[in-house]
Amino acid sequence: MVIMKYGIIGAGAMGVRYGVMLQENANVDVDFIETWEPNINQIREQGGVSVARDHQNRRIVPINIYRPEEYQGHPDVWIVFKKQMQLADELDRDRAAGIFHDDQYVFSAMNGMGHFEKIANYFPKDHIICGTAMIATRMDGPADIDFMGAEGDEVMHMARYTNEKPDQTTQAVFDDFTKAKLGPVFADEWKGMCMSKVVFNAVTNTLCTMFEMQMGQFIEYPGVREMSRQLFDEAYDACERAGIYLIPTRQEQVDSVITVSKEYKYHYPSMYQDFSKGRPTEVDYINGYIAKIGREHNYVCRTHEFVVHEVHMAEMMRKYHQPQTNDTDKERVHA
Repeated sequence: MVIMKYGIIGAGAMGVRYGVMLQENANVDVDFIETWEPNINQIREQGGVSVARDHQNRRIVPINIYRPEEYQGHPDVWIVFKKQMQLADELDRDRAAGIFHDDQYVFSAMNGMGHFEKIANYFPKDHIICGTAMIATRMDGPADIDFMGAEGDEVMHMARYTNEKPDQTTQAVFDDFTKAKLGPVFADEWKGMCMSKVVFNAVTNTLCTMFEMQMGQFIEYPGVREMSRQLFDEAYDACERAGIYLIPTRQEQVDSVITVSKEYKYHYPSMYQDFSKGRPTEVDYINGYIAKIGREHNYVCRTHEFVVHEVHMAEMMRKYHQPQTNDTDKERVHA
């Protein structure tokens, strides 16, 4: 049996979820690398991260947290959860701090597309494990995390960046994720796997953000299936022209909008959380990435192109209308 040590880059909602579930359920060593000072300070002050599940049984979970420049450890696998816009700067800082080593593997299940190409600038391609996660988690503030959904509902996919069969390390990561109750499933190839999640987010995350609504409110609209199908059809048409084939069928994607939104009906997708707090959104890495694939293959995704402009226009309007936040919308859901 291979005993692994993990390093988490980004102690936010999903980074904490993976790290805590690994150390508590799989009984492996986990270190956290963080650059957001309020988060570091709060974790150290209270002796760990405050964790609940569906608002219940809140507790302090002790974790090891370091700035990159402080870290002297040598994990076998890095797990990366940063925002797309922050990733390159984060990885540059980590490399400058000397915490990356040639023998290490890296896993990420970030939203959007484009991050694996960035990660490949720092790690050998055959050491990169791609992932997606249908796992909802919220972060209400520094060191304040809520795991959403009943234990055992977690589902994620993983595949090697080279699309080769799992090697010993990849299999060991899969086994640890299974013990951690993260619900891993192997996929045959990474692009179709990851684009399946991007295409889903291009509907739920983006439309809920534009209209500032919870996922359950979104599916109350009687035209939601028609709207979803229009966006999905464009995305599938673009992907097929690029030779990228998604895991679910078009109809299964439409159906999943309803089922997933029912499961997390009271929550706001992560893009809305960025938007509501005045932060840049990842729309360029979701709808914008779909539109980019289309343009590269002589197909215009007119709806996705339009949606990207709409979100950026809404971001621009912050200088006229300051975002309003309250206790009911302090949610960051990775779904």
